[in-house]
Amino acid sequence: MIAVVKTGGKQYTLSEDSTVRIEKKMGDVGTDITFEEVLLVSDEKGTKLKVGSPFIDGATVTGKIIKQGRANKVKVVKYKNKIRYKRNIGHRQYFTEVKVEKIKA
Repeated sequence: MIAVVKTGGKQYTLSEDSTVRIEKKMGDVGTDITFEEVLLVSDEKGTKLKVGSPFIDGATVTGKIIKQGRANKVKVVKYKNKIRYKRNIGHRQYFTEVKVEKIKA
């Protein structure tokens, strides 16, 4: 099964036994996580399709937290010509890696 889930202000397409990196969610490694804001559920071929308005009632996606970490550094450079102004800024976004176990429609 395939599901589209909303979390962290973004939408993710998930399938069973897949892993995905989402915005940071609180929880330790190995704990279960449940997504209740399911927007769409379909089978692999796309023949049985359920679309919510905006969410599907009773549909959930459960998974297990595999990893809590930070992404690679994104470098931001500010520069103004002829003024001797230069700034280097780095940012590392926090993420949670989740393995999807079951999609219930």
